[in-house]
Amino acid sequence: MTKPLLIVGSDTGVGKTVLTAALAAYWLTYRDRNFSQNTPSTSLGIYKPLQSGEGDREFYNQTFSLSQTLAEITPLYFETPIAPAIAAYKEGKAIDLGLIWQQFQKLQQQKECLLVEAMGGLGSPITDEYIVADLARDWHLDAILVVPVRLGAISQAIANVALATLQKVKLRGIVLSCSQTYTEEEIEQLAPPQMISRLTSVPVLGILPYIENLSDISQLAHAASDLDIERILI
Repeated sequence: MTKPLLIVGSDTGVGKTVLTAALAAYWLTYRDRNFSQNTPSTSLGIYKPLQSGEGDREFYNQTFSLSQTLAEITPLYFETPIAPAIAAYKEGKAIDLGLIWQQFQKLQQQKECLLVEAMGGLGSPITDEYIVADLARDWHLDAILVVPVRLGAISQAIANVALATLQKVKLRGIVLSCSQTYTEEEIEQLAPPQMISRLTSVPVLGILPYIENLSDISQLAHAASDLDIERILI
């Protein structure tokens, strides 16, 4: 049984879904003894409390054999592909924090491994007065911060770690994510792991490479195995 893990980004579109998928594939491949792509997994849960527009929950549902419905993966869904707080207002709907908490508790009790994908970064709004960092703190979730390999990575990492510290969110570490194929030299120039770790006092637990086929479970699992997986899935 692992502790629930929040995968949060330094921004939107930085690789949270890719890391979540890679960790899910690793769990199914190496830790779920009963895994079969033809049989729903009862040990793994993937949870994205809120989603705006089609995307992640549909991807998880299609890629992995999960014993979850779309509504169980994401209880609060909005059609408009913008920040959930704004989408809810635009669509005349309410954001029920009690509902997403109850579903989290249910999955936590049922699953050996529960991966929770955040909505954007730690500072992303869930309601007018509540951000992702508040949720992580209130739910007592450890988090992995996904930082993209690109210009600005260092300052993004520092700012998000500072917010995590302010909100008392425990970060297990940082994972650097590649949106394209980079050489080691390019990674050192754009997002030097040792410098980021020193400046944030948070360990960099690996670099997630560019993965061309996100539906390839073996490729995803292999990518996760190159991370410091024992410090991620604890």
